[in-house]
Amino acid sequence: MLADGAFHSGTDIGRALGVSRAAVNKCIKSLTEMGLEVHRVSGRGYRLGEPCVPLDRQEIEGHLGPEGTQAAVAFHIVEEIDSTNGYLLRLAESRSVSGHVCVAESQTHGRGRRGRDWLATPYQNIMLSIAWQLQAGAAAISGLSLAAGVAIVRALRDCGVAGVGLKWPNDLIWQERKLGGVLVDIRGEATGPCLVVLGAGVNVKLRHREADGIGRPWVDLRAIAGDTPDRNRLAGLMARHLAAMFRQFEQEGFAAFWPEWERLHVHAGKPVRLLVAEGEVHGHAEGVDRHGGLLLRDAAGKQQVFHAGEVSLRQAS
Repeated sequence: MLADGAFHSGTDIGRALGVSRAAVNKCIKSLTEMGLEVHRVSGRGYRLGEPCVPLDRQEIEGHLGPEGTQAAVAFHIVEEIDSTNGYLLRLAESRSVSGHVCVAESQTHGRGRRGRDWLATPYQNIMLSIAWQLQAGAAAISGLSLAAGVAIVRALRDCGVAGVGLKWPNDLIWQERKLGGVLVDIRGEATGPCLVVLGAGVNVKLRHREADGIGRPWVDLRAIAGDTPDRNRLAGLMARHLAAMFRQFEQEGFAAFWPEWERLHVHAGKPVRLLVAEGEVHGHAEGVDRHGGLLLRDAAGKQQVFHAGEVSLRQAS
């Protein structure tokens, strides 16, 4: 009811929902505690600081297309959760979740790469995870996060967002600023069946109170497109393309996505420094191999291969 950005009195809200004014006040308090900005003006009622479009199952499923409809067994839309990856991993302890998708309005402990927090304004961004059972085992999923990046760029392109590139191994970049990222959790044996839970976060609209904690150049879709894209459409398209990615990846591995990833590589041919456990490695990024390993040519002219989880990539000054 508040999503339109207009004022609504507590009396009208209570009457429409069949609850007391006290219950309305309690709900408003809960929303503000989650981080949603709600203004209260005596005599006028409640109004959101900014209009928003809540996540809606039917709207999302309407954008899945045949590929997503066949693959996504169930959608879980949650108001507030520690993390969408964590939700699906806990659910997997009691049932099969392959093909399940979780989308959240707010995350209290969203995770980025290497243990960093993922910060996002509640009710304004995309925090989505998809679970998939892979028969080949954990040892055969090299390059999965890179393939996921390609899938998300395709979804953004379908939403009319152009110019998004990829930074190895799992960042979405627009004009040298971070737009989103991918996080992969794996449960299972190295050579047997394993469950992959792949989380993706995309900045749709960030408030500065969250953005100030990011600590690196960032951008959101509102700044890129000039307005706020339909989150339900983007969530549906992301689920659609990620499901299609998993099916193709099962059959062909990262090699099927390698040419497109190379075209999207924002550091291709540029001088970079890699932060590794032993220190720093300087050289030129030459792309990735067909398993997703970063190819770096050092100052001595020797080409080295680095794999996800070992290094952090920064463009050299």
